[in-house]
Amino acid sequence: MSRPIIEVRGLSKRYRLGTIGATSLREEFNRWCDRLRRQASPADQREFWALRDVSFEVSPGEVVGIIGRNGAGKSTLLKILSRITEPTGGEALLRGRVASLLEIGTGFHPELTGRENIFLNGAILGMTRAEVRRKLDEIVAFAEIEKFIDTPVKRYSSGMHVRLGFAVAAHLEPEILIVDEVLSVGDYAFQRKCLGKMEEVSRGDGRTVLFVSHNLGSVTGLCGRAVWLAQGRVQSIGTADAVVAEYVRSQTEPTRSDYDFHAWGGAERCSARLMITGLRVNDGAAVTHGEPFRARLFFRTQALVEGVSFALGFGTVEGTMLATYDSDLGGQRRTYPADLEGVIEVILPELPLGPGRYALSLGARSGDAGGLDHLPACSVIDVQPGPRTHASFVHSPGGGLRLAAEWVGPAPTSK
Repeated sequence: MSRPIIEVRGLSKRYRLGTIGATSLREEFNRWCDRLRRQASPADQREFWALRDVSFEVSPGEVVGIIGRNGAGKSTLLKILSRITEPTGGEALLRGRVASLLEIGTGFHPELTGRENIFLNGAILGMTRAEVRRKLDEIVAFAEIEKFIDTPVKRYSSGMHVRLGFAVAAHLEPEILIVDEVLSVGDYAFQRKCLGKMEEVSRGDGRTVLFVSHNLGSVTGLCGRAVWLAQGRVQSIGTADAVVAEYVRSQTEPTRSDYDFHAWGGAERCSARLMITGLRVNDGAAVTHGEPFRARLFFRTQALVEGVSFALGFGTVEGTMLATYDSDLGGQRRTYPADLEGVIEVILPELPLGPGRYALSLGARSGDAGGLDHLPACSVIDVQPGPRTHASFVHSPGGGLRLAAEWVGPAPTSK
């Protein structure tokens, strides 16, 4: 039996809230002294454990999904495996070259062109220029950026960054491919293309893939096994179908009308220019099919933000998005000053969701692509049947959108 290509043993990561990395030898020495003092004193109330004693193994050629709510530690785990962040405790052994796509623009030099960045990434992976040159045309064609391949990547849109980033990561023959939720930035056709490529490199080329996604359907369709993280700890490991089913069942806690997101998603959101801090659903009243629905999004700014639009999305608890309401579609883009505690309200005259349970997602962006905050599947609602809900909809499985339409056909015939 071959050795695991990835071994994670007792991995832990601690952050100190409000503390940035050391920028000098003196600062690093002071932080080291602080750590020694904390070992002999009560736990620091400003500490945040993103991971606690995480252990699992991955065999060569496996596709493993990492699932869990925001703040569960998924991205921190991938950053440690990608050698971007050092763990506080434990170890991660990776036996092979690693290519990662964790954030937009990761691994790119903004002043270099797309072509130059492809060769730079190849060199980082230990490939010769001749090896990269053989893959160049294939990478450019997959990314669909032929016209811009000799343009500095600082001029690329977020979608172009993702296209090139994934193409480079998938085609430069790493033994281990690590992909975070960043693929959600791309359009639907490109997402499907990426999923197909990940399946190809795992089944056809025998490479190992670690895949983080909130779309549970993609996880069960692509991955053989899954790891469920909750509050920095491993909650479950097993077949993707079994772990996803267990995770979905865990989301059936009673719904609430008020949500506080100040600490949601861990420490990394705290530095955002605009952060969604809370949600109030329907003023505490029951959510009913065919009846008015309203949601209030509370937010806080830490800097001047321009061209801001908000989005409210409805999806299944398995992660499939059903409908999105974006303030930008109504031409509502606003500018907010720094240090503002604000609230914005969205009102639907008639809720089109049929009876059932749904996940709500929230988001805010600046301009056309500048993401400010994103809270996928951050809350759940139970939609009740209303006075205009047809009886056949009440017990139909799956809920979904219930929309009216005009049906035209031949006139009924009499017997």
